[in-house]
Amino acid sequence: MDITISGQHFELTPAIRTYAEEKLTKLAHHLDNIMSIHVVLKVEQTRSVSHIAHADIHVKGGALNAKAEAGDMYSAIDLLVEKLNQQARKFKEKH
Repeated sequence: MDITISGQHFELTPAIRTYAEEKLTKLAHHLDNIMSIHVVLKVEQTRSVSHIAHADIHVKGGALNAKAEAGDMYSAIDLLVEKLNQQARKFKEKH
């Protein structure tokens, strides 16, 4: 499983990278055949600061993607993984 994490408009610290990798590797419990995961973490400053996490997961037979937004990056990653877990369960039931 290949995990690529990139950051936009903020410095991607090793702590955030490690946190995201640990959370995303737990998706392997639901999906056995993950080929790659690409995650983009970004900060947007409009009226307030919002932290956005977006992921694309490529598996044999399909793809999953999700986007989550929160007040801090750790919460955004948690919400993202929660959404991906739900999608992974549905994907596994279908296939």
